[in-house]
Parts: sequence; structure tokens; C-alpha cells
Amino acid sequence: MMRPDPVTVEVIRNAMIYAAEEMGLALRNASYSPNIKERMDHSCALFDAAGRLVAQAEHIPAHLGSMPLGVRNTVELLRREAQQPGDVFIVNDPYIAGTHLNDILIVRPLFWQGTLVGYSANKAHHVDVGGRTPGSLSSDARELVEEGIRVPLLLFIRGDKEIADTVALILANVRSPDTTRGDLRAQVAAASLGDRRVRELMERYGRESVLAAWDAILDQGEEQAQRAFGTLPAGRYTAEDCLEDDGTPGGLLWLRVAVTVRDARVHIDFTGTDPQVPRPINAVFGVTTAGAVYALKAVCDPPSPMNEGWLRRVEVTAPGGTVLNPVRPAPVGVGNTETNQRVADVVLRALADAVPGRVPAASNGSMSNVTVGGFDRKRGRSWTFYETIAGGMGGRPDRDGIDGIHCNMTNTMNTPIEAIEQELPMRFLAYEFRPWTGGAGRWRGGCGVVRAWELTTEEATVSILTERTRVAPWGLAGGQPGALARHLVRRAGGREEVLPSKYTTHLRRGDALVIQTPGGGGYGDPIKRDPELAQWDAENELA
Repeated sequence: MMRPDPVTVEVIRNAMIYAAEEMGLALRNASYSPNIKERMDHSCALFDAAGRLVAQAEHIPAHLGSMPLGVRNTVELLRREAQQPGDVFIVNDPYIAGTHLNDILIVRPLFWQGTLVGYSANKAHHVDVGGRTPGSLSSDARELVEEGIRVPLLLFIRGDKEIADTVALILANVRSPDTTRGDLRAQVAAASLGDRRVRELMERYGRESVLAAWDAILDQGEEQAQRAFGTLPAGRYTAEDCLEDDGTPGGLLWLRVAVTVRDARVHIDFTGTDPQVPRPINAVFGVTTAGAVYALKAVCDPPSPMNEGWLRRVEVTAPGGTVLNPVRPAPVGVGNTETNQRVADVVLRALADAVPGRVPAASNGSMSNVTVGGFDRKRGRSWTFYETIAGGMGGRPDRDGIDGIHCNMTNTMNTPIEAIEQELPMRFLAYEFRPWTGGAGRWRGGCGVVRAWELTTEEATVSILTERTRVAPWGLAGGQPGALARHLVRRAGGREEVLPSKYTTHLRRGDALVIQTPGGGGYGDPIKRDPELAQWDAENELA
């Protein structure tokens, strides 16, 4: 194969990255649900014919880190299928696609002059995929089937026309079929846009030049990773952290990691992690990989583009049957939202020993998931809603953590109150920072938030799936922990019920849900804090 000149490689590399970004814009603009349109809970990427990641957009770390594995699994299954131009495939099985059932993976084979050259893929979190509870993230699911419809790899579009039976099967098993249909079509449109952009590159530069440039891009990625890992001191660095699980003796599940650096390669090994449990906090291996790779990339090499070449220098292992690599039929609903946050935390903690001064204190460590839904009698239809809620970022080696921000594995946006109240039977009572919740330190942790709303329809079912209600986000280098989360239901009569970290309950008209998210840990000795900053903290009640 010919070797393209460096300028052409650079042009094609940037064109591929922006194509993935443009796919994300199209998906957002065409979607129906606030979760995708407002929170942007979706991710897009482009792959070569072998399923190797060539380019991705700056979307959701949990999606992006798992998508290479999910697409490779899909490509392996597609070898048994007759792929044609205009085809689109769909899958959400976590043990194939790599996250949880709510994340539906759309894959479109890319053809040029009758030859398969790659894949355009995207993953989006659908607000409901059936299962026991509205939003499909049941707090007490004991096996995967309770979390919603499991879609194995199916043909969704043949020759640019929907397969009616596939569509009907999915829509018959969800609570908001109109929203689901709209979001699926937005995903298909995004995948088609990726197809168009790749074909444009092939028309301009020729198939051989583009494919050769893709190979060169992956080689560049490996070279960048080699340089980045070369700055890490060789050695073995260990850490442990825990998840909250009321079904486990002692109430905690332990994650343990050893990060080994040798010859500009990194091995992240989760041997010693607790066994899987019959609750939805297990994380499939794709999620575990995503959390580990995110932490490593954030510390060692934030600016360079991510692709399969960068991943060649990293090995992630987790024993089968553990909470970080479960076997069927283990439920995994919040493994993708809570457990992956802890994976990132524990790897960051291990890396803090390898490169002191480059790792921040722990951020809030929870996506603070809320799912709610019911039947709106006024509008005569079922409704569902899902969001994650911001918390405090950990203090950093040279500055404070940020207040009220989505941290680490989520990277989603705030859902505007106006968008929610316009479409759903919810009236907001509060959305504000939680003062004094950031951990003290030379650089304080960011504050958590209070987000509270009241139900305005007859009844609904709400589930919260959170963390850090008992074990606080850790401080670093002498910094103090961030404040714990605290969540409650305030009944219409005034009675308050404090909720455990993962819980499902029923609301009636006038009941309110109050979510109070954790603060971030502090960094450095609090005594060394600049007096002017300390005074500002006191005046603004943010310390």
C-alpha cells in the first residue's frame, strides 16, 4: 500500500475527527428526548473495516472508551452477515455493545465502489428500554432481563429502508415509543452522515490514499502514547476504592487495581476486585476498559487524538465473574454510570503515587442518576425522564475544583429546567450549589448541588442510583474529603424520607424529590491556603 505524504495524512486525520463531531451535531439536532437533545448523552466515532478506531468526537468517555470493544464485537458478528450498501445494524446487548441496555449502538457499514472500507457508529442513551421501572435503570434488578429489552445484533435498515419488524419489536417494549422512534432515526441520520463524509474523502483522495492515511494515523497514535507513557516512572502502583451496596455484608464492594508501567507500556489489572453481585452495579468489561483508559489518558496525554494506535500501548485486565467483568445474566444498569466512575477514581488514585502533582483529588464520584415516569392522565400518555446531576470536582494541584459540574466519565450537559417543565409533569423547587461541601485544602474541592422538583401529576415511579452517600470522595496531598451526598423525598404532607444511595419509590401529586450531590475532595494542606482565597470562600459560603 502506498504511503501518503504527511500533509495529506494531517488533512485526512482532521477531516475524520470533524466528521465524527458533525455526526454528533446531527444526532443532537434531530433527536426527540431532552436526554440527547439537551444533555447530549451520545457519542460518535468512525472505524476501519477491521473495526479499528480511526477517529472519535469529544463526547462521553463511558461511551467512547467502550465503543472500540463494542464495534469489534459487532464486526466479528457481522462477518456472518451479508452486508450491503445502505445497511444499518442495531444492538444494545451490554455483553456485545459494551455498556448497558439504555445505550443503543448503531453501526453502518461503509462501502466504496462495492468494497467494505469501514464503519460509522454511534451510541446514545435512550430514556427507556422497558424493564421493571420507568427509565429502565432499576435499583433492585437481579438479572439483565429485568432491565429492559435486550436487542442482539439485528438488521435495522436494509438498503436505506427500515426493517418494519425490527422497529415494531423495539417500540412494543418501551414506555415512550414516539420518543424512541425519533431518537433511533436521529442515530441513523448521524451514521449516514459519517458514511457521506468518508465517501467524500475517498472521492477526493482515492481509496488507497485514505486507507493508507488511516494506517498512518494509527501509527501516530501509538507513537504519541509511547512518548506519553515514557514520562511515567516504571513500577507497580496499587489502589482500592469501594462501591455502596446494601445487599453486600458490610455494605461495600471493593475495587482493587494494580497499574504496571514498563517499557512505555501500561497494564491496568483489576485482580482482587470483589465478585459480581445480583444487583445492577456490575460493569461489563467495556465499561471497565472505558474508565481505566479515561483515567490514564487524562493524566498522561490529554490533548492528543484518541484512536486504536494509542490503545496498542495499553492492556486492561479484569478477572471474569467479578463486579468489573461479570458473566451473564448479571444486571449491569448502573455499572455504566456509577461503577465506571469508581473505576476512574481508583486508577487515578494509583496514578497519583506514580506522578505526584499531576492527579487531582477525587471528584464527586457519582452521576447521581434519576429516572422517573408514569402515566399522564391529562395528556393521555405514558412519560419517562432520565438525567444525571452535577457535583463537585476535586481540587487540583494548582487550582480549586469546579463547583457543580459533570465530572470524569459523564461529560454531559445540564438539562434545562425550562425544557423539563414544558414537556413533563414536574415543577422545580430548587437548583443551587450546596455550600460548604467541597473538601478543604490548599486547593478546595468544588461544591455539590441541590436539585429538587415536585410531581404535578397523580403518581409516578422514581428511582435514584447514586454513590458517595457513605464513603466520601477522597482528598489528596493532605486535602480533606468532599461532603457526602444526601437524597430524600419530601411528602406532600411535609414528612421527609431519607433515601439510600440506590432506591425505587412511588410519588404522588405534591411529593418532592430532593437530590443533594457530593462535593469534590480537597488538594493539599488546608493551612497553606491563600488567605485571600479563604476569605473569599467564607464570604461566598463555598469552602
